[in-house]
Amino acid sequence: QVQLVESGGGLVQAGGSLRLSCAASGRTFSSYAIGWFRQAPGKEREFVATITGSGGTTVYADSVKGRFTISRDNAKNTVHLQMNSLKPEDTAGYYCAANVWNLAHQTGTFYAYWGQGTQVTVSS
Repeated sequence: QVQLVESGGGLVQAGGSLRLSCAASGRTFSSYAIGWFRQAPGKEREFVATITGSGGTTVYADSVKGRFTISRDNAKNTVHLQMNSLKPEDTAGYYCAANVWNLAHQTGTFYAYWGQGTQVTVSS
């Protein structure tokens, strides 16, 4: 019922910035919590950030607090992840996911719909 497409990944030097976007289909987008997750080769999937449908609640992983900002533009059915002060350990595939129950879960299994991901590579 929900299609998600990530964009904005790429190569960046340590200390630089990237802005990821998650574009979603559906008229009920504003009722979905959207989460960002990442997975590096050989590592488990990791929660990054999530935002409730209205934008009223945001939650961040400790590893990205103060550096990443999640936001949404419901008029355009998009969620953004502004990533500043990037570190090599941020290198991963980044995925957005939708929780139709609008819960700011930090566990990926609670998100029913996933995009295909966008690669972020941070050089040292």
